[in-house]
Amino acid sequence: MKIAIITETFLPSTDGVVTRLKEAIRYLRQQDHEVVVIAPDLGVTEYEGAIVEGVKATTMPFYRYKQFSLPQKKVKTLLEKHDPDLVHVVNPAIVGVSGVYYADKMGYPLIASYHTHVPKYFEYYKLYPLIPACWWYFRKLHNYAHLNLCTSKATQKELNAKKFHNVHVWDRGVAIDHYHPRHRSEKMRERLSGGEPNNKLLVFVGRLAAEKEIDKIKPLLEQREDLSLAIVGDGPEKESLEKSFAGTKTTFTGLLHGEELAQAFASSDALIFPSITETLGLVILEAMASGLPVIAAKSGPTMEQVEDGKTGLLFENENTDSMISAINRLENKELYEKLCYNARIEAEKFSWQKPSEQILEFYYQTLKIYQESSSKSAKSRLKATE
Repeated sequence: MKIAIITETFLPSTDGVVTRLKEAIRYLRQQDHEVVVIAPDLGVTEYEGAIVEGVKATTMPFYRYKQFSLPQKKVKTLLEKHDPDLVHVVNPAIVGVSGVYYADKMGYPLIASYHTHVPKYFEYYKLYPLIPACWWYFRKLHNYAHLNLCTSKATQKELNAKKFHNVHVWDRGVAIDHYHPRHRSEKMRERLSGGEPNNKLLVFVGRLAAEKEIDKIKPLLEQREDLSLAIVGDGPEKESLEKSFAGTKTTFTGLLHGEELAQAFASSDALIFPSITETLGLVILEAMASGLPVIAAKSGPTMEQVEDGKTGLLFENENTDSMISAINRLENKELYEKLCYNARIEAEKFSWQKPSEQILEFYYQTLKIYQESSSKSAKSRLKATE
């Protein structure tokens, strides 16, 4: 099978969407399927034998941190060039609009996946009047697809309520061999803790943006002098956060990759996850694979991954006392050791093998739906001429 994946983000960018796509592409190539990735042109032309076709990228005024691709006719040209058996549009929003439009117009089987909770993000950018229009926009795009995917049951429930059709859950996964407690490094812990390795060390990993709600962590550092925080990542709010956290025991590392990122997880004491806007949050599973308990704000997707008192500790969103109480529970040595052990055991259930096999099965389901709908249309046209 030849698959065209049209995505708003790909290498060299690093986020949960790119991680998931990399694993899927690797598996599809191992199964001898052809893969073409159409993505913003950031200099990458190949990945694991898959062709990467770049389309013109530009910096958007509303988000200057990274480049995006606008809707453009080149997507049609590339679909004509490669003539895939199926089109998968990942997170259709900007250039993905072209993917949805041309796949539908040219008659290709179409699957779309929903990864980023943009309507929820609008709340954090004070764009409340636009939220209904935002839902309308994404529903319209996704409902061109023969089959839709999302990454958690909570998101699936929400999309169903918003009248997205034929929505399935694409399961989560983690590189269980890469993220592992054995990567603990005293040198990395010294770096992350700002030279105070004996402190309780919390780590945040992710994009530094308003919707990640990182500012909610600050009261922890003001309450306890024995806490250090490492913020791993980059993004549009980095400068603002550096100013906000000035004077606290916070270390900003910038982006970390590969071995350094694995060490950062394994050398910390817990992952702090304050956001409730995620459709999943792959860093939760990466932390758990590293043997870290997760301290997280309660939300549907988070509660699917973290069991309070077993693999992590949950706190009430926007409730500082609840968050502080969760952190204080880590002082119970017996509980802490149980959380670390259980987190790793739970993560071991979620290698990337199953989600990778699953996406191929979803592709076959999409082809079947397409063939059935084409057959019905042909019969209807025939009946209309009789």
